[in-house]
Amino acid sequence: MNLRNIMNKRINGATLIALSLLATSADAQNTAWQQTAESLQPKLTTWRRHLHQYPELSNREVNTAAYITKHLQSLGLEVRTGIAKTGVVAILKGGKPGPVIALRADIDALPVVERNSLPYASKVTTEFNGQKVGVMHACGHDTHTAILMGTAETLTKHKAQIQGTVVFIFQPAEEGAPEGEEGGAALMVKEGVLDNPKVEAAFGLHISSSIPVGEIRYKPGGFMASADLFKVKVKGKGSHGSQPWLAVDPIVIASQIVNNLQTIVSRQSNIVKAPVVVTVGAIHSGVRFNIIPEEAELLGTIRTLDKEERLKVLAQVKKTAEETAALNGGTAEVNIENKTLITFNDSALVQSIVPSLEKAVGKTQVAPMNWVTGAEDFSFFADKVPSFFFYFGGMPAGTDAAKAAPHHTADFIVDDSKLYNGVKAFCQIVFDYPNRLAKN
Repeated sequence: MNLRNIMNKRINGATLIALSLLATSADAQNTAWQQTAESLQPKLTTWRRHLHQYPELSNREVNTAAYITKHLQSLGLEVRTGIAKTGVVAILKGGKPGPVIALRADIDALPVVERNSLPYASKVTTEFNGQKVGVMHACGHDTHTAILMGTAETLTKHKAQIQGTVVFIFQPAEEGAPEGEEGGAALMVKEGVLDNPKVEAAFGLHISSSIPVGEIRYKPGGFMASADLFKVKVKGKGSHGSQPWLAVDPIVIASQIVNNLQTIVSRQSNIVKAPVVVTVGAIHSGVRFNIIPEEAELLGTIRTLDKEERLKVLAQVKKTAEETAALNGGTAEVNIENKTLITFNDSALVQSIVPSLEKAVGKTQVAPMNWVTGAEDFSFFADKVPSFFFYFGGMPAGTDAAKAAPHHTADFIVDDSKLYNGVKAFCQIVFDYPNRLAKN
């Protein structure tokens, strides 16, 4: 064997040893932060249950914001408060240069009276739209907040490993700002939350009462529907209830409008392309059994998952209401207000990040899912930067998914025993994103 061969063998051997040592070091680092995330479960439970017991409505999350701020400041993070009224943002600069990514949690609750015997059940009441109401985290935003608080703590403890900067966004008013107020993700974007520092990609999760606890579900492309509120004011002619021939009955017209709107979905929409929902949720008219009123009002929601189909459906709702009213001798004034956009998951980003989710919680715990006709104002972040929003399971073991209490109901309940999986998912995204970005 000549000297060159001997030297090549020694070099190759040294290279293998160096690579082995690097791999061992990386594995040790991964194990360390994963252990930190899992060890936070008692804290995650405490935070979540405190927030659950003391919920606050949209744009009124003053104590919730203070609770979050205290924790973030204790970690030594740069903390900004009062964003979009009660929002909180924290900035973590990693130990290495790299991209800026945002992680988001929503913090508001709903005007719902909680109905269960949990020791931390909400007893809070307040006023909403002039009525006394209960307040409940009936959509799981308390779990989202706890997960992001735990993510901030885990990443802060291991920031030397982070390539780039992480922006933690604690967003108020996801459920919609009170009448006459701005709020939510749209206002955060308007106030520059994605601009300083300049965010390259955003990630968020939403707990589900019908997905097994700790598991993850996702869908590339259009994931959650846009939401548009429509109001139809029908004008007719009043009369005595005993003389309907002298009237132009707005209640009859409104009833026909409700029926005719259903044909938009059943006969006019290409539901193979994407789902469409048109729902009338309220009808207001009249004050007495024997008086035909002059006006009726319909309130409803339009849900779409395709931009072109959305514009088509909006036009069809307006045309259907106006022409139905005209056919019966009345008029219909239609107003449509956009509440959220389509929550669109960047397909390339999803493809690159799903392996990270599988690594975080286990390959068998991550699976694709169908469209969701519920809406999310995370869509306003996704409209500005490539984003990935996914579902996180909170259904207690042994529960029939078909019988799990829906979100926004008094019986809504989730299992908070695996919130650490949400923390691990967010952290794995942070650690993997720069490398997956380079590969793409």
